Amino acid sequence: MTDTTVGLLGIAALFALMILRTPVAFAMLIVGFFGYGILEGMRSATALLLTESYSAVSNYSLIVVPMFILLGNISSVAGYSRGLYDAAFAWVGRFKGGLASASVIGCAAFSAVSGSSVATAVTLGKVALPEMKRVGYADSLATGSIAAGGTLGFLIPPSTGFVLYAILTEESIGRLFMAGILPGLLLMVLFMAVVWIIATLDETAGPCGEKVPFGERFKLLIAAAPLLFVIVASIGGIYLGVFSPVEASGIGAGLVLVLAVLQRKLTWASFKEAVMGTLQTSSMLYMIVIGANILNPFFSVTHIPQTLGDGLGNLNVGPYGTLAVILLAYVALGMFMDGLSMLVITIPIVFPVITGMGFDPIWFGVVAVIVIEMGMITPPVGLNVFVVRGVADGVPLTTVFKGVLPFLGAMLVALLLIIAFPQIALFIPNSMFG
Repeated sequence: MTDTTVGLLGIAALFALMILRTPVAFAMLIVGFFGYGILEGMRSATALLLTESYSAVSNYSLIVVPMFILLGNISSVAGYSRGLYDAAFAWVGRFKGGLASASVIGCAAFSAVSGSSVATAVTLGKVALPEMKRVGYADSLATGSIAAGGTLGFLIPPSTGFVLYAILTEESIGRLFMAGILPGLLLMVLFMAVVWIIATLDETAGPCGEKVPFGERFKLLIAAAPLLFVIVASIGGIYLGVFSPVEASGIGAGLVLVLAVLQRKLTWASFKEAVMGTLQTSSMLYMIVIGANILNPFFSVTHIPQTLGDGLGNLNVGPYGTLAVILLAYVALGMFMDGLSMLVITIPIVFPVITGMGFDPIWFGVVAVIVIEMGMITPPVGLNVFVVRGVADGVPLTTVFKGVLPFLGAMLVALLLIIAFPQIALFIPNSMFG
């Protein structure tokens, strides 16, 4: 049996384990360990398991993940997410589809502290969906805007997707964070444009909200100021070079904790809830990194990444044709896999191809994350759709999928714009790092 045959059997086993609902981290760990053991011997596989596991969990850069997750969890239990939504609603709620637009803005703002698509969708869904239902919004627009807005958590820094991409490719986390800002804002604006178009074509789908007095708007904005200050301090500090992304994560988590305590928005029970949630999510992400560190050496000795790379290079469709093939493969995988799984399994395979064709690795990180975002709201898996369905009382799953379709179109437009104009992603990191 050739090395390549063992590799192909390993890929088949990996998908079989995931179909059987084995957690993706353990599926990668099992396939990588036993596959490497078959080819290189169990003694070598055991040594690989020990060294790579230690290397993964002791990676200094990975501290960004639990710190920003803690920042998002404390913000959620302290009620700051509600303040973001109320402030956004006060300014845009009186327009057509205003509550849905406020939800998108709230998702974008909360993404800047949570770094998680699911956490963003759940947190803002609990706040915004009851309000939209009370005013009489169509279920499809209400749930679609939350599910789509939640995907911004995977793009707007501090994105866990960018952290994993940086670790897998040895690129700069700071550059990737900065690269996600303008595409994230572009996607937010496009989502709001979709809401406005839907509400204009069907006024019953997104009726105007109540007009908030000018003074009240500023009052609500000031109420949301503590979290906005944390966002500007942490992300702005990275841009100005005052501190690194790892330091920014610790400073951000510390600031929001101090603010929540001083404002008496945090009890011991809610703090414990935030910490336990952070531990659970961080453990999952650390296990995924360990699994990827075991699986990738197995793929390397099977020469499958090199074979696939050569195959893509031999298509003779040019750099952008090859990029299109890779992105279409991502779209197909997104129908059956969650975003983090796609990232850790595919990046080691496609990254050498992308860089070999002269594409900027930071730019491709943004493109890949947007395509993975699309998978989060694409049937039949669409993780964000199921999450929103869980907090949307009595709304059928088909209605949520119907609601996200126009937003998928907006994501496609954003993707095409970033491919056509790479500076949308590269302007800030290039101006920052030279």
